[in-house]
Amino acid sequence: MAMAAPLFAQEQNPVTIQVDLSKTKAPMKPIWAWFGYDEPNYTYMKDGKKLLSEISQLSKVPVYVRVHSLLVTGDGTAALKWGSTNAYTEDANGNPIYDWTIVDKIFDTFIERGMKPIAQIGFMPEALSSHPTPYRHYWKPGDNYNDIYTGWAYPPKDYNKWAELVYQWVKHSVAKYGQKEVESWYWELWNEPNIGYWKGTTEEYIKLYDYSADAVKRALPTAKIGGPEVTGPDWDKSATFLRTFLDHVTKGKNYVTGKTGSPIDFITYHAKGAPKLVNGHVQMNMGTQLRDIDKGFEIVASYPTLKKLPIIIGESDPEGCAACSEDLHPQNAYRNGTMYSSYTAASFARKYELAEARGVNLLGAVSWSFEFEDQAWFRGFRDLATNGVDKPVLNVFRMFGMMEGNRVEVTQNLAYDFKKVRAQSVREAADINALASKGTNSAGVMVWNYHDDNIPAPDAAVEISVKGLPAGKVALLHYRIDKENSNAYEVWKTMGSPKQPTAEQIAKLEKAGQLQLLTSPEWITPKNGEAQIKMKLPRQGVSFLHFKW
Repeated sequence: MAMAAPLFAQEQNPVTIQVDLSKTKAPMKPIWAWFGYDEPNYTYMKDGKKLLSEISQLSKVPVYVRVHSLLVTGDGTAALKWGSTNAYTEDANGNPIYDWTIVDKIFDTFIERGMKPIAQIGFMPEALSSHPTPYRHYWKPGDNYNDIYTGWAYPPKDYNKWAELVYQWVKHSVAKYGQKEVESWYWELWNEPNIGYWKGTTEEYIKLYDYSADAVKRALPTAKIGGPEVTGPDWDKSATFLRTFLDHVTKGKNYVTGKTGSPIDFITYHAKGAPKLVNGHVQMNMGTQLRDIDKGFEIVASYPTLKKLPIIIGESDPEGCAACSEDLHPQNAYRNGTMYSSYTAASFARKYELAEARGVNLLGAVSWSFEFEDQAWFRGFRDLATNGVDKPVLNVFRMFGMMEGNRVEVTQNLAYDFKKVRAQSVREAADINALASKGTNSAGVMVWNYHDDNIPAPDAAVEISVKGLPAGKVALLHYRIDKENSNAYEVWKTMGSPKQPTAEQIAKLEKAGQLQLLTSPEWITPKNGEAQIKMKLPRQGVSFLHFKW
């Protein structure tokens, strides 16, 4: 067999992982190439544009972006858990005034980078809200989360005016960006209507959906519309809302047409984990997130006419509040370092397996993680970058971006499969496993050493056998995310955690935030199509083996 560096004396009980590139499982769909955030006005700000440029370069396919508050009334000032576009106001006589300036500025920023919007229809403009005051909120970390639910969260006082707003928005988008472009978008209604984001009833949401879907399809019959973006379906109230919505779109009386059913092109819901502080350290709970995902799959699969529709997990994260910083929420202290990156690798791998087991069509899983403009360095928001410097988690997505073609078979000698992680998370031995893919002239193997508990542990000895490589020489590039590699946070700490880094320090941090090779690239010669790689993988570390030929 070909042997690849780094080599070391064999450990007592190495973890062995077998990858067979000849055994195809399914297409390596880029379910990871979906991102979102609450604050739409960050999109066109300095660090927002920089990060979007980086995200757009992750993938050979377009990256989709989902943001809130695209129809909220206001002057476009950015703030935590807030955004506005002033798309709809009324004159003194109650006639509509449409202004797409800020909405266009947001979407232009996406389109210019080859990205595409999940066009979220919401929230309620002040002039249309049935309960408009108070409208603007000034929430900050530490405040009651319910403070954000103001006049924008209410049903319209006139459903026809609302429908006309939606119709005009879609028509404007087609005129500006072209029919083919807008056909590739995903139009959706609202966010988490089963909790405070929607102050109406379930039936009022369904009515709003019918009016919105009809307006979208009248403006562009080939446009895609979906919903309902409920919270995690493992909660019975969320599951009930999702089923009630799906019952309506399949067999209910349409509020606009009076006919049976409603247009639906894709189905959305959310999934969140639940970290907590245990004996002074963070303990994650991936099982909670996977149960949300799986329950949603189970519900969708129970509708024969909907089972094959695309599913977008509209928010899929380790917990539920991106803007709740770790200084005030210590259970969120996983976000700056390698725990977030290893969790992301391990959880995305299980999303593929859960979808496969349920026989559903998982299209995307939105990481509700972006950046927070003009905040303290490494304050511990759930974000991909801080002040223009990338966090370790973004490098996992850079690894995903090198995976193409088909997922292939991976087997290993530990007891963690997706069923066990779904049932009990990762509380016993570490989850050391891999996700692998094969393209036309390349293969990728992502290997992680994940555990729910953020406590020190010895490095793991890992032996990886890769079968099905072509004859002749093969290039091997070994990338790594750990405390020493691809980790701007650790570099920042060695600088003394400066609150205002110098220009020279920022340059070093930017470099440290990029994905880094663990060893120099090398040529290997597989024997009978097989190569063996040995490594020591630190706890919460992620390696990516990229084979090219």
